[in-house]
Amino acid sequence: MYKNLDTALCHLKEFAPIKDSTGASHFPIYNTATFDLKAQSGDNIYDYTRSGNPTRQTLENFFAYAENGSGAVCTHTGIASVALLFETVLKANSTILVEADCYGGTFRLLKIYKDKYNLNVIFANFNDLKGFENILKTSSVDLVLCESPTNPGLKIVDLAAISKICKKYKTLFAVDNSLATFISQKPLDLGADFSLFSTTKFISGHGSVIAGAVVAKKKEWFEKLSFYSNAFGRNQNPLDVFLISLGVSSLKVRMKAQEKSSKKLASWLENQDFIKRVTNASLKSHPQRKLAKEQMKIIPAVFCADFKSVELAEKFIKNAKIFGEKCSFGSPDSRAEIPSKISHASFSKAELEAIGISDSTVRFSIGFENLKDLKEDILKALK
Repeated sequence: MYKNLDTALCHLKEFAPIKDSTGASHFPIYNTATFDLKAQSGDNIYDYTRSGNPTRQTLENFFAYAENGSGAVCTHTGIASVALLFETVLKANSTILVEADCYGGTFRLLKIYKDKYNLNVIFANFNDLKGFENILKTSSVDLVLCESPTNPGLKIVDLAAISKICKKYKTLFAVDNSLATFISQKPLDLGADFSLFSTTKFISGHGSVIAGAVVAKKKEWFEKLSFYSNAFGRNQNPLDVFLISLGVSSLKVRMKAQEKSSKKLASWLENQDFIKRVTNASLKSHPQRKLAKEQMKIIPAVFCADFKSVELAEKFIKNAKIFGEKCSFGSPDSRAEIPSKISHASFSKAELEAIGISDSTVRFSIGFENLKDLKEDILKALK
């Protein structure tokens, strides 16, 4: 439809499955439970909003285009997109291989599936490609899942290399693209079978609604995702679709502006005497900076800083005025959290230490505030 994604971001209504007779500049909200079958004709027939809705289908069509997939399914939360993937691909006694540094909600969900459906869950370091391949060689793995950048460790996974190994062993590969988004990297182009993401974050950009999406490379998997989404009631409601869509047109501009501020603040923090280490792929100190630049067009404005003590980290969180103690990321406001206490509280201390996270680690998400104000807020909080 459009040669450049930048242009498509500003013309979401062109992805609508039906033509609006009023010529509305933004696609309408069809906030209805049911549709009159006798009032419709053509290829797109709607009966019940859970099964299909023009508002939701517009955004799904756009996400499929943006990720270069066969089709997309919008879900009512970000974790619902992960659950839908599991419900579609996995069965009782299936084996899933997951990057050890994964989102806390995914980790918690895997524990539930493991206990309830006897799912075999293997956690591994995906940067150890030999070790990764050895697992696929010696185990019958049904699905491989990772994030890149990982959350909260922010390491970069070589998605093309992982995809190649997965194809060798005929294993499905899914990437959680919540941090980078399709404006920065496209997992399906790098060989993944599925790209899923929380649209709550950067894509929405305003932090007022929760939602997610799954995009499939192949049509057969898109059709299965659609079937299970309808069967399990995973589909997003029209009003939330509309709220998510409001942030789409500004996605690239916002992420580039946030990237710039994030890099400057991370670089400044790296030189402060109260900080031991800063993990940000835009910094020269990041061990996979080269891969990050090759794989992503924009480095997400999320980074971790290890304070020199737990007391300093807690003091900053307690006293900061601009940095709210909030989970999630990608919003206009800057925020900070101690992952071990909020987003990754489901991890044990040993599991967090294995991915380089401690009680003195603070995850930052940088918004649009003045950089001087952010620096001042940090320094004042620690006085």
